[in-house]
Amino acid sequence: MPVYLQKLIPKLIGFYFNFLVWFSPKKVAHKAFLVFIKVRKGGVLPNQKAFLNQAKLDVLPLDENEIQVYNWPGTKETVLLVHGWESNTWRWHKLIEKLQEADYNIIAFDAPAHGYSSGDMLHVPLYAETLQHVLTKYQPTVLIGHSMGGMTALYNESLHPNKTLEKIVTIGSPSEFHEILTHYKNLLGFNSIVLNALENLVYTKFKFTVKEFSSSKFVERNQKKGLLFHDRFDMIAPYHASVDVHKHWKGSELVSTEGLGHSMHQDGVNDKIVEFLNQEQYLNL
Repeated sequence: MPVYLQKLIPKLIGFYFNFLVWFSPKKVAHKAFLVFIKVRKGGVLPNQKAFLNQAKLDVLPLDENEIQVYNWPGTKETVLLVHGWESNTWRWHKLIEKLQEADYNIIAFDAPAHGYSSGDMLHVPLYAETLQHVLTKYQPTVLIGHSMGGMTALYNESLHPNKTLEKIVTIGSPSEFHEILTHYKNLLGFNSIVLNALENLVYTKFKFTVKEFSSSKFVERNQKKGLLFHDRFDMIAPYHASVDVHKHWKGSELVSTEGLGHSMHQDGVNDKIVEFLNQEQYLNL
């Protein structure tokens, strides 16, 4: 698709929402929500198949979805990997190599509508439900989440403190849901009336306001040991997100980088994660 169409189509959708909201706010909120949670990419690419296929472990049924789980066996503790939006388990391949060298037992899964898992929609509450299902079954001691996966990990831990978990690592993760919705509003160009209708739908559906959905609030009672990575120039999730989470998470350490981007696949990041996992006694820094 030409670049100009990629930019034009969201604006046309926003224009449609701005028109429709005057006649049916609830209908436009529903449509805006469906566009927001629609997954458009993140399936397994040809170059990713060999790596993922050799590690397939199980397919877990969850409501209407089937969730693909992977395992790279090791004799040490179990580490669970949670990828971000429109990604899949392959995004962890460099970290998995490091964790295998250190002999950790590695579990990962594809989110609904991602990788080999079924579905076409994803939002954090659904991701958290999926995550809790996997946590209960495999009982890892370490949870590592990238971007939306990190936000989901902190949200789920606030709902269901998992006794087996000892450490949580987040990489380039957002914090404030209201900031995400504001970005969505600006991307499509819809007005504040549409935004208010969408916020009302979120409250009706999930029983929280967009201001209440905040990773910095989720971690206030988090007793786990935490390691947060965030690049100061992250163009996807703002750096201040992890700064705020770190301020409210007593047992966390924040690693700030410059120029590593949002994905943060670099060896230095992965080495730091393995070092954190190897620590027998955590020091608050």
